[in-house]
Amino acid sequence: MQSTLERQRKALWSVRPKHVAALAQSTQALCLDQMQEITYRDLTSLSDFATVVDLEQAIWGPGYTEPVPVPILAVTVKRGGILIGAFDGLRMIGFVYSLAGLKGGRPMQWSHMAGVVDQFRNAGIGYRLKLLQRERALQMGLDLIEWTYDPLQAMNAHLNFTKLGVVVEEYEENVYGASQSPLHRGNPTDRFVAEWRIGAPHVVRRVGAPDIPLRTHEIADVPRANRALPSGEWHECSALDLGIDDRRLIVEIPMGFTEMLANAPDLAFAWRMDTRRIFATYFARGFRAVDFLLDRNGRKGAYLLVRHLKL
Repeated sequence: MQSTLERQRKALWSVRPKHVAALAQSTQALCLDQMQEITYRDLTSLSDFATVVDLEQAIWGPGYTEPVPVPILAVTVKRGGILIGAFDGLRMIGFVYSLAGLKGGRPMQWSHMAGVVDQFRNAGIGYRLKLLQRERALQMGLDLIEWTYDPLQAMNAHLNFTKLGVVVEEYEENVYGASQSPLHRGNPTDRFVAEWRIGAPHVVRRVGAPDIPLRTHEIADVPRANRALPSGEWHECSALDLGIDDRRLIVEIPMGFTEMLANAPDLAFAWRMDTRRIFATYFARGFRAVDFLLDRNGRKGAYLLVRHLKL
């Protein structure tokens, strides 16, 4: 007889991108229809932790060699970490994991990993996991959660800024070194440090009304530090301007950066180097990223950077 854990593990490994790609539209509709069946709970047992390790491999790919192991999950959860799983029936399909940390001598949470299997990635599960993480942290009396993410991932930027209300003023170059994940394809692991002030008024407004994004007309006259211009099936980074002296500016990025990493790695590297120059330059001058506009029709996105803004 197979144990429940063994059945879960086999189910996890049945999720493969090549199968998901063939069923993308129908799968998304199915996931949305099944949202009422998704359940969430804190993960506290060794069997839970083992399933998370398997899920890490399923989400980040079979070549991923850097999963957080069971002993680390166990001890960090025991001493203030947050680990929450999302379930479709008995099958774990996503999780969020953060560790207890300190910043400026004050306790906070460092959100190390969050992931959802491809089959359910567009069903709002990642957003729900982050809200539950926020609830747990507020119950602990905390006011800050931070994490890193790739600034060239437009959908992550949309979630982080538009729905969660993060701000960013730190850009870290190649923070994790050369990654073995198939998702990164050898591209430098430059990252934004997302700062989520979970009790701040602007965060309360965003999580209360996540469907009110920045509008195109609101930034129409804001100067651009670059342009994402169509070039075949991709976008190129063009017209860099590192001399803008306005209070606000826009930085454009392409959608589909993961696909670009796989199919146009030289172009992806050029995007990395150009945006590194832009963000490093303007963050050093006191700018920070405060919002993001996703242009689905144009297949690109735009960060709004503001200097000396009090939220």
